[in-house]
Amino acid sequence: MAADKNNFDIATQLVHAGEKNKAPAGQPTATPIYASATYTYESMDQMDKVFGGEIPGYVYTRHGNPTVTALQEAIREIENGATACAYASGMAALHAAMFACELSPGATVLASQDLYGATTNLLINIFGPLGIKTVAADYNDLAGLRAKAHDVKPRVLIAETISNPLLKVCDIDACSSIAHEAGARLIIDNTFASPYLCQPLKHGADLVVHSATKFLGGHADAMGGIAISRDEVDRAASIGVMKLVGGVLSPWEAHEILRGVKTLGVRMDRHCQNARALAEYLQNDSRVGRVYFPELTDGDQEVTARMLREGQFGALVSIELKDNTRAAAFRFMDALKLCMRSTSLGDVFTSVLHPATASHRDLSPARRRELGISDGLIRISVGIESIDDIIADIEQALAS
Repeated sequence: MAADKNNFDIATQLVHAGEKNKAPAGQPTATPIYASATYTYESMDQMDKVFGGEIPGYVYTRHGNPTVTALQEAIREIENGATACAYASGMAALHAAMFACELSPGATVLASQDLYGATTNLLINIFGPLGIKTVAADYNDLAGLRAKAHDVKPRVLIAETISNPLLKVCDIDACSSIAHEAGARLIIDNTFASPYLCQPLKHGADLVVHSATKFLGGHADAMGGIAISRDEVDRAASIGVMKLVGGVLSPWEAHEILRGVKTLGVRMDRHCQNARALAEYLQNDSRVGRVYFPELTDGDQEVTARMLREGQFGALVSIELKDNTRAAAFRFMDALKLCMRSTSLGDVFTSVLHPATASHRDLSPARRRELGISDGLIRISVGIESIDDIIADIEQALAS
């Protein structure tokens, strides 16, 4: 076409001008955004072989995209997995991880009682009607968990590295042993810890899931999820869900998340430092009834030390106000000037959330009380601002 392009009508030139140029001689130092839904090849034979998986390549962005692949490979390497697949959200990634475990009618999922509310809803409202039963267990009671696994014979166990919102640390080593003794697979949601603080596959987990919207991206400007598996055999199922269900990650989002991953270490260092200082400050405040933070709670400190990066306990602090009511929680949150009321976490700015009306609002009040999620509980995702400014804002809000 190049030789004859000047002979084309202007309508044709407008479509094709500037396209199909050779790749630049210089290697980009940052992964480009491949903003193309489709791909072409020199011959149909070559395209056929790519479609058939005989040679590597891309044919349609629902099946794969170079920018998304770069993100997948980065997280696969960081989490020490055999395969990784990115999706449009953390929930899509979790759905794919469950699917990879070959759940079928009659199967049982043994789920931590301390899960993100939407995860529980996924298990009950999406997998439940398919004949898959969900049984809850306290993952901090290992003897009870082992007994329940023996009784219900689950196909899957699922928990969070650091639970939402009470920040309990999971003994992944022990839970993976329990799962494998029962012939089950262990899925760990590693969102709250990030791979910088914990790499669950090293502790025996079979699959790891992240909401990449949170710490991996870190700037509240991109949504995505990723599922990583220790076994290459999961690749077909993970990619199959992506292709057929269609929850694919946009190359634009992949680029933003990949950029965020590059600064994850330095951000997490500051997040954790600030969170620790805030937790210690609030522990001595008479207006706060209880502080939830892995270093300060009643959990097994040996487990916490073994699961998390040395001396770092995450970026989340949850507090229960002395006036343990929804009205008091709302007054406190409305009085904040620096800290943002937000339905997410893991961003560079400090944000607050009311679990009873946000992440766990679909649970009945009785169930929330049973789990320890009171109306006065507030979850704080501590950002990277000056800790003095964060404390000052929280102090004036408590005073209000």
